[in-house]
Amino acid sequence: MSETRTMGQQSVPVGPIFGVMIAGAFVAYLNQTLINVALPQMMDHLHISATTGDWLTTIYMLVNGVVIPVTAFLMQRFTTRALYLTAMTLFVIGTIICAVGPDFAVILVGRVVQAAGAGILMPVMINVIFTLFPLEKRGMAMGILGIAINFAPAVGPTLSGWIVENYSWRVLFYVILPIALLDLIVSIFLLKNVTQTSRPKLDTLGVVLSTIGFGGLLYAFSMAGSDGNGWGSPQVVITFIVGGVSLAVFVWRELTIGHPILEFRIFRYPMFTLTTIINVLVTMAMYAGMILMPIYMQDVRGFSPLQSGLMLLPGGILMGAVSPITGKLFDKIGARWLSAFGLAITAATTFALARLQMDTTYTYVTILYTVRMFGMAVLMMPIMTAGLNELPLRLNPHGTAMLNTMRMIAGAVGMAFLVTVMSTKAVVHTKAIVMQQHIAATDKVHMLLAQNQGSVMGINDAFMVATILSVLAFLLSFFIRKTKPTEEAPNLSKAQEKSSLSSPALAIEE
Repeated sequence: MSETRTMGQQSVPVGPIFGVMIAGAFVAYLNQTLINVALPQMMDHLHISATTGDWLTTIYMLVNGVVIPVTAFLMQRFTTRALYLTAMTLFVIGTIICAVGPDFAVILVGRVVQAAGAGILMPVMINVIFTLFPLEKRGMAMGILGIAINFAPAVGPTLSGWIVENYSWRVLFYVILPIALLDLIVSIFLLKNVTQTSRPKLDTLGVVLSTIGFGGLLYAFSMAGSDGNGWGSPQVVITFIVGGVSLAVFVWRELTIGHPILEFRIFRYPMFTLTTIINVLVTMAMYAGMILMPIYMQDVRGFSPLQSGLMLLPGGILMGAVSPITGKLFDKIGARWLSAFGLAITAATTFALARLQMDTTYTYVTILYTVRMFGMAVLMMPIMTAGLNELPLRLNPHGTAMLNTMRMIAGAVGMAFLVTVMSTKAVVHTKAIVMQQHIAATDKVHMLLAQNQGSVMGINDAFMVATILSVLAFLLSFFIRKTKPTEEAPNLSKAQEKSSLSSPALAIEE
C-alpha cells in the first residue's frame, strides 16, 4: 500500500488516500448501527412515541436512497477530493447537530445531514479503489475495505448497548465526532484527486423521478416492516404505488436519454448483472440475522441490549479479520468458489437458526451466528469486486452507484418482508398453541408463554425464508466467471459509448 500511482500529471500516494477513506467508511458504518439500540432511551428523553422515534432510522435510509443514485453524476462532475471532503464535512456537521440537538426535530435534521454525507462516501470509495488499483490487486483492496464495512456494524450494537446502560445516548455521537473530525482534518492534507472529471448535463427530471421512486419504495417497505397495519396501511399502499410508478418512469427515461444520472444499460454486462442479483439475495438474507436475532435475544429470551450486542460481536470481528484474506484469495482464484463456499456455510447456518427453541443456549446461538458471519465474510467482497471488474473504468461510477442502490433497496425489502413473515406467522402459531392447550384469555402466565413460543416459531419461519434466499444465491454462484474490463480507446465518441453498452466485449477466463 506504500506505492504511488501516476494520475495525469501527478504522482498519487496510494496508502494515505486509502487509509483516510477506510477511516471514513468505518465511522459511517459505525454510525448506522449505534442509534438502533439507543432508540428506547432517546424516545424517553425526547418524549416521543416509537413510531416517531423510528423516523431517526427511517430518514437516514431514505436520504441514502435519494443521494446514492445521484453519486454517479457527482463522481463524473466533481473531483474525488472535493466529493470526499464535502461528504465528511456534512457527516461531521450532522453529528454535531445530533449531539447537541435540544429536541426531536433538530436531531432529525442532523440525521438528514449525516445521511447526505454518508450516502456519498461509499460509492466514492469503491470508485477510488477501482481507479487506484490494477485488476490483480482489487480483491485485496476491497477486502481491506471490508474490515471497516463488516467490523463497524458488529461493534456498534455492543458499544451502543454499553453506553446507553451507563451513560446518556448523546455520548454515542460524541464518540463518533472526534473520529470523523480527525479523518476530515487528515483528509484535507493527504487526499488528492484520482479520477477524471467532465461536465455531464444534469438530468433534473431524472433526479426528481429518482427521489420520488427510490424514496417512495424505501419508505413503503420501511413502514410495512414497522407500521402496526403492515401492508394494509393506506400510507404504505399509496407510497408504494407512487414510488413504483415513478421508478418505472425513471428507468424508462434513463434508458432513452443521452446523459442518464444512473446508467441502467450496465445490466447488459452479464457478470455484473449476475453478481448484483446474488448481492441482493445475500443482503436480504443477511437482514434476517440483523433484525431477527435481537428480537429473539431481547424480546423473547429477556437478554439485555448489551448481552445481545455481545452475541453479535464475535461474528463482526471474524468478518473484519477474514475480509483481507478472502480479498487476496479472490485475486488468485476469482469469486466463483469463494462465493459458493461462503454461501454454503451461510445457507447451512441460516437453516440451523430456523430451529431455535425457547431454551436454546446463549453459547450455541453465538457460535452459530459467528459461523454464519464467517460465511458472509468469505463471499461479500469477492462478489462485489467480480461484478464491478467487468465494467470499463468509465462506467465504474455508474456501477458503484447502482450496486449500492440495489443493496439499499434489498435491505429495506428484506427487513420488511422478513418482519412481515415473522409477525404474521407468530400470530398464527400463537392462536394454534392457545387452542391446542386450551389456554384461557384470563390465564396471563400461560398466555405469555404461548405468545413467546409463537414468536420463536415465527422467527424460525422467517429464517427459513432467508435459507431459501441463501440456497438460491448458492446455486447462482456456480455461474460466476472471472472477467476483465472491456478494452476501450481513451476517447470514445457518444456513438461508441452507446455501442459499448449495447454489446460489451467480454474477456472471460474459466
